[in-house]
Amino acid sequence: MGAEPYRELTFDAQGDVHRAQRDALAALKVTDLVIFAHGWNNSPSVARGFYTRFFEPFPRFVASGATVGYVGVVWPSMMFTDEPIPDFDTLAGVFPGQDRVLTRLSALLADEPEERAAFEEFGALVRELVRTDPAEGCAGDLSDPDGEDAPAFLEEDPVEVCRVFTEALDGVEPSLALGTGLRRLWKGGREVLRQATYYTMKRRAGTVGERGLGPVIGHLARSSPRTRIHLVGHSMGARLVAFALRGLPDGIRTVKSVTLLQGAFSHYAFAPSLPHARGSGGALRAMETRVDGPVVGCYSRHDTALGVLYPLASRMARDSSTIVGLDERWWAVGHDGIQAVTGARRLTLEAALREGLPASGCVSVDTATVVCSGGPPSGAHSDILHPELARVVLRAGRIGR
Repeated sequence: MGAEPYRELTFDAQGDVHRAQRDALAALKVTDLVIFAHGWNNSPSVARGFYTRFFEPFPRFVASGATVGYVGVVWPSMMFTDEPIPDFDTLAGVFPGQDRVLTRLSALLADEPEERAAFEEFGALVRELVRTDPAEGCAGDLSDPDGEDAPAFLEEDPVEVCRVFTEALDGVEPSLALGTGLRRLWKGGREVLRQATYYTMKRRAGTVGERGLGPVIGHLARSSPRTRIHLVGHSMGARLVAFALRGLPDGIRTVKSVTLLQGAFSHYAFAPSLPHARGSGGALRAMETRVDGPVVGCYSRHDTALGVLYPLASRMARDSSTIVGLDERWWAVGHDGIQAVTGARRLTLEAALREGLPASGCVSVDTATVVCSGGPPSGAHSDILHPELARVVLRAGRIGR
């Protein structure tokens, strides 16, 4: 690890932490701790490599007088391979006790049958996977963890859902028009299974943040009350660190900044009132007040993972008359920043680095000048290994040069 001292916090799916790791944080003689949570689709070894590269530039940008420690959060987010048929062992780890269902799903994806009945069976099996999740304690529940109804990729006609995903992946306008050649729609079927794992990870990230990381920060505040905490999350890890704010014990004021890098959760999460449902607020409404500093949402228009597939999955809700249309209701923090929060500022990356960030509240930073490329499957979504983003984290925490 290029930046030292470095430690890890390992959580299981219920948010239980490796206690020796937790207690070891209190022994660090530092003024500030930067705690980074990786996103969905990362194995522990991949996550560690990611942390090594992200933290590497930090020491040369830390302000004099600050001593910084670095923490990598390791949580069970799975690794969904890019092979034509998803790796069975990986999926078995995400969906324990579901070997029968996974075996049949793998067979359907391998055989690609033309019959509509095969797609209907596929849809039923995916619903069974999501409903039966004993690790998350939500058997029988398909509801969205942000308070929306269940997404239609779990509820609506599986042929049409697979068609929408296939056309989105092929870069064409999603259509509900019926046509021939159902075999080609299994490309979308594979994305449906990916979205089912994403949906499970979405719930898990919230669980690990609220029940795991939040209480760990409370424990650290009691043992090391002068240590300043800076939370950073990428993709689904941004959801994890944001939900940690809900799990903070009352009165804890040691979290000094939160930086969300290409956050894969609703851009309305912090909204006191939703534009499309004025009587309801976001899942994290008012949580920014638990931070003694800013909540920074970094976003890029080049992130096609959040610009197409995330809103497609989020848009497919029961209360919709169709599953087509990617209006702004369904966008993510990493697509266009934090929305519908009064007084929230919006800055370019250049302005944020030149002028600094607000001392409190929500702020969105357009990072499209650096978060703009990347290879398959995630493209720009994982293009965050830039010194400029390390500087944003340090500026948010008021410990950067």
